[in-house]
Amino acid sequence: MGQVAGKSSVMMEIRTPKTHKAKRVLEKRAPKLVENGKKTLILHGTKTSATVSSVLMELYRLKKGGAIKYSRRNENIRPFESGGETSLEFFSLKTDCSIFVYGSHSKKRPDNLVLGRMYDHHVYDLIEVGIENFKSLLSFSYDKKIAPHEGSKPFICFTGEGFENVQELKQLKEVLTDLFRGEVVENLNLTGLDRAYICTAVSPAKVFLTHCAIKLKKSGTIVPRIELVEVGPSMDLVIRRNRFPNEGLRKEAMKSSKDKPKKKVKNVDQDDVLGKLGRVYIPEQEVGKIPLPDKSKGVKRERREGKVKKNKEEGSASKKLKESE
Repeated sequence: MGQVAGKSSVMMEIRTPKTHKAKRVLEKRAPKLVENGKKTLILHGTKTSATVSSVLMELYRLKKGGAIKYSRRNENIRPFESGGETSLEFFSLKTDCSIFVYGSHSKKRPDNLVLGRMYDHHVYDLIEVGIENFKSLLSFSYDKKIAPHEGSKPFICFTGEGFENVQELKQLKEVLTDLFRGEVVENLNLTGLDRAYICTAVSPAKVFLTHCAIKLKKSGTIVPRIELVEVGPSMDLVIRRNRFPNEGLRKEAMKSSKDKPKKKVKNVDQDDVLGKLGRVYIPEQEVGKIPLPDKSKGVKRERREGKVKKNKEEGSASKKLKESE
């Protein structure tokens, strides 16, 4: 009994960070009212074709700065099988990534990609697509001056009724949006928008995806004319399998706080009784070194009044002296 109790007490022990660096890492990973941009984890399966390897590499280039790529092959990852997602959850916790792209190749499912999202470092949902008609970045010829910059915010355009009516396409739309949008911002500089992802629903199970550069040209008005130049990569994504999140997990993941993050104001506190309280810091007063103001007019007036009073006293004294004589 004593040994069992001892084991349970060890398992329930909560380890606290012992260094400032570890504390900062835990605070960065803690839940926030406004979450950071989602990082992407890119993984290879047991076997990958040249097409899958190229797709994974070019996705990593497009997401540079917001993605982590492992080149080692992983035999234990089988996202759709029970127990096959343990390694995925371990890598998600290790790298703090909430989206993953897993590439594999087999006779049954050639040129296969599995896209998924994580919630609390557990698999939230999955969608499996096959790659067809892939064109690499190198196969496109264009003016390199208009090439998109790394880390720039993209336009994401979804065309086709299927993205509103077909459940699998709706799920793919959500996953691709989370994959490509990067940091969530309130304001954008129009000149900084230099890329666009165009997704077209060809059929209920097929989507054409391409990457374009944006050229801004004069239009005679304030709003410039936009031209799209295909810079690649481009591919057809054929939906094979998918797994929706269960309703309980979905409700938990979609919870949001009603309290909006308030901007912290320095030296101001809120008291239940007194209301808003402020602190004012005054530097140390060195009275001996403070220069006195020039009051020469007041000093002259005092001297004048003193002279008048003195003259009056002298006049009354001389009067008394004459009377006594």
